Amino acid sequence: MTKASSIIKKYTMTIALVVVFIFFTVLTNGRLVYAQNISNLLLQNAYVLVMACGMLLCILTGGNVDLSVGATLCLVGAVAAQLMDQNSMGALPTILIAMLIAAVIGIWQGFWIGYIHIPPFIATLAGMFLFRGLGRVVLASKTVNIQNEAFLNTFISYIDVPGMDTKSFHVSALIVGVAVAVLLTVLMLSGRAKKVKKNYAADSLVTTLVKVIIIDALIIAYCWKLANYKGIPVMLLWILLVVLIFAFITMKTAFGRYFYAVGGNEKAAKLSGIDPRRVYFWAYFLMSVLAGFSGLLVAARIGSVDGNMGNSYEMDAIAACFIGGASAYGGSGTVSGIMIGAILLGVMNQGMSIYGLPDEWQYVVKGAVLLAAVIFDVVSNHKVGKQ
Repeated sequence: MTKASSIIKKYTMTIALVVVFIFFTVLTNGRLVYAQNISNLLLQNAYVLVMACGMLLCILTGGNVDLSVGATLCLVGAVAAQLMDQNSMGALPTILIAMLIAAVIGIWQGFWIGYIHIPPFIATLAGMFLFRGLGRVVLASKTVNIQNEAFLNTFISYIDVPGMDTKSFHVSALIVGVAVAVLLTVLMLSGRAKKVKKNYAADSLVTTLVKVIIIDALIIAYCWKLANYKGIPVMLLWILLVVLIFAFITMKTAFGRYFYAVGGNEKAAKLSGIDPRRVYFWAYFLMSVLAGFSGLLVAARIGSVDGNMGNSYEMDAIAACFIGGASAYGGSGTVSGIMIGAILLGVMNQGMSIYGLPDEWQYVVKGAVLLAAVIFDVVSNHKVGKQ
């Protein structure tokens, strides 16, 4: 394999994201990169970015998925909406109670799958019907509006620094972008230096610098667009918090490596002292917690909750993982990869909507892209197996 083909294979999804973004930018006559659309790209796909982190853990355990997350999202959002509407409860206790319910759902799912050994597909399919029905019961089959300003501001407000930001330009967004770019540069260069010092495999200095320049340019360009709109959305901070926590868990902790070990070879993992039951339990517990949190994000963004909220959201989270490189067989996948998959899916959704492509054809396109990603995974695994 040549060096060029090796680089292309390593960064396939990143290249695909760039190509798709350019394609839809041209197709929409540049409307995709309008400041408002760039900001909406984040807000409208926040639930995918958050839930994909939890779905990755489920997939890592052996290609399993959680079909109940859309219904969990609906139930948690319904409870939050009713607590504020019917009981006039404040934002903080509402959020705490809603997340407690999400945790209880996670314990329920994790118990049946991890300790009773009910197949994840069956357990989560049952959960999908159960939680969807309970959500509609809580709502009494009505739409409940959310008017609690504190709750809404917790998730959908924008950062505005008095004396620095103006209505037309938010300097704080640009400062944050530059700061993040500098921090990322330091981390990537120091990370490479540590690998070289320990004689580990590492990208060349030129390759690393090219990656740093491209990523930094994209971050600053994105923050420039946000600065020209309303600034940095608070929702972005919530997304970053979730992503960083799960990236740390999967990359830097023994607990995170257990998911890869069980998915790679469950029997070997068990012989090495890992309890697969606990791994399955935590995968579905954390998935439900993130689904519940996504319910709060979506409820705040829409400003209301109905019995259909979250329909097919589990499919978006699953698609983001597989498109982002998670293996359909389990044991392989990264948080950074699924973030690329989620963003690619978001760009496609946004681009097709702006272009005016009918909904039925949007489903066709997303299905084709998902199939292509899984075929790529299967072919790659087949080649590795033959070597």
